[in-house]
Amino acid sequence: MNSDVTPGRFLQLTALANFPLVRAGDDLAELIRQSLDSHRVRLENGDVLILAQKIVSKSEGRLVDLNGVKPSDRAQALAAKCQKDPRFVEVVLRESRAVLRARPGLLVVEHRLGFVCANAGIDRSNITGKDAEGEWVLLLPEDPDASCRSVQIRLQQAAGAEIGVIINDSHGRAWRNGIVGVAVGVAGLPALADLRGRMDLFDYPLQITQVAAADELASAASLLMGQAGEGLPVVHTRGFPYPLRESAMSELIRPKEQDAFR
Repeated sequence: MNSDVTPGRFLQLTALANFPLVRAGDDLAELIRQSLDSHRVRLENGDVLILAQKIVSKSEGRLVDLNGVKPSDRAQALAAKCQKDPRFVEVVLRESRAVLRARPGLLVVEHRLGFVCANAGIDRSNITGKDAEGEWVLLLPEDPDASCRSVQIRLQQAAGAEIGVIINDSHGRAWRNGIVGVAVGVAGLPALADLRGRMDLFDYPLQITQVAAADELASAASLLMGQAGEGLPVVHTRGFPYPLRESAMSELIRPKEQDAFR
């Protein structure tokens, strides 16, 4: 091997198999610690854990039974427009700041946390509720950044290493088909990496380059997590190419005055 060759970067992603089904009240940090141990993964400085939103929401009891929801007049009118269950639309409205688009089969809102998504991120797939008779839906965590910090602190204390944590959810994108993983909560790593001022290969300073680093890593993890019955809700990553620091998901939200599409 030529000793003059510069080593390339690497990014290692490992989905933790056989992760248990999570229920309300479960100690998620402890379940993750046990899973890491069973896979013989020892956390090191700079590692990042990506958690599927559903296991976080389930552990926090963010389940709603539609049988107990009374839709408002607004929800009923909107449900008729987008051809959705009025009870479901009522829950979406409770989680939203504003309705941005509504047409048959589609309801796009500004979530109370600031990002734009369909149905306020509320999901019906891979969900079991507190009893078999309910019609259960799952909401996003109340405070995803705080949820990340809680897991981060517990696992850092156990491992003696500085790590980052991301909560990953699947969102659509304007102008492009298909869904991708995005970060809806972060702790201990830059949500947005600002590269402005760095030099390119030809010594030209970057002018506008800011990288949605947490979204990029969340999307990579989604390839392993899958979207159906894979049962792989936790991904361990090593080789994240940016220094860890504290941040918040809000770094990724474009200010309204810069939004050219609303």
